[in-house]
Amino acid sequence: MKHFKLGFLINPIAGIGGSVALKGSDGMAKHALSLGAKPQANTRAKTALEVLLPYKSEIVIYTADDQMGEQCARELGFKVEVVYTSEHEYTESKDSELAAKALLTNDVDIILFAGGDGTARDIANVVVCNDDYQQVPVLGIPAGCKIHSGVYAITPKAAGRIIELMVTKELVTLTDGDVMDIDESLFRQGIVKAKRYSEMKIPSELRFVQAVKSGGIENDELVLQDIAANVIEEMNDHQDRQFIIGSGSTTAFLMSELALENTLLGVDIVREQILTSSDVTEENLYKAITDYSGLSKLVITLIGGQGHVFGRGNQQLSPRVIRAILAQPNGSDNIVIMATKAKLSALNNKPLISDTGDSELDQELSGFMTITTGYKDQVLYPLASPQ
Repeated sequence: MKHFKLGFLINPIAGIGGSVALKGSDGMAKHALSLGAKPQANTRAKTALEVLLPYKSEIVIYTADDQMGEQCARELGFKVEVVYTSEHEYTESKDSELAAKALLTNDVDIILFAGGDGTARDIANVVVCNDDYQQVPVLGIPAGCKIHSGVYAITPKAAGRIIELMVTKELVTLTDGDVMDIDESLFRQGIVKAKRYSEMKIPSELRFVQAVKSGGIENDELVLQDIAANVIEEMNDHQDRQFIIGSGSTTAFLMSELALENTLLGVDIVREQILTSSDVTEENLYKAITDYSGLSKLVITLIGGQGHVFGRGNQQLSPRVIRAILAQPNGSDNIVIMATKAKLSALNNKPLISDTGDSELDQELSGFMTITTGYKDQVLYPLASPQ
């Protein structure tokens, strides 16, 4: 029997800077670990591979050593061929490139990788630019702080579902996915400067592959003013509450209406309409919630074009932080989601997504959520756990 040759690659430090407010992992692994960050890429990669467990006898996984894929695949009992060994304590971009090249020399059927936009660029440098090999399809497991590229599945489990379709010989269309990345040095200053670098072939199943992230500030300023006014009124009515303001341009508009400085790509805390903490880490955020005697409310928005509420660009909102908010009186009512109706309509009836990395929490959050779309104007919209 001919086995399905799965190329499997993990950037083990992908996204490691997110929970400690470093806005990325490029060159920041050692610093992030010193701040208490815990690597999550292997956990998310394992979620994808678990979907393929019923097909273990039909798959051989070609991968890199240790944390770059070998350990994850062996723990799940897959047959493994190690084709690349890293010499670095903390993996570097060059490791991803060399590992990808090794996978190509072994004629894998697809390269499944876990990382962020930087990892996608590293793989594209080999897959797209190497004339010695036919371009093989790739698919990303989202594990980084920045997921702007269109080569990623919407969740780790969705990545596994796409590979499952290929293993079972279902009809899967190949299409081009954009490889995007942003300047992390500017990103840490709150400036998003995205650039399209190339494109790679991806297996396309629209339920499971994310759209390229929509960027930019909302044009309809009047609608945003109405949405902000609704939240500000609640702040006025409940001076004893602290409001945790998540990342994004919609929440940034709220902060501008309050005349407060805002961390566009981070998390801030507001009490009595005064900024009390700026760009907080996951640990400090959890402490701020559990130590505060009053109610904490989380104000967030969704990623335009993708619909993610948790799990993209806001790793400070960890499972334990979200659970601490849900454990308060009023439960999920302590989560305020702001979005224009235009932003919701652009999702084409697809649900919002919670991809916290905690499947039980994602399931608990699933259902219809109240979305603030204007002043005294709200809609119910479904939120789903990863598929």
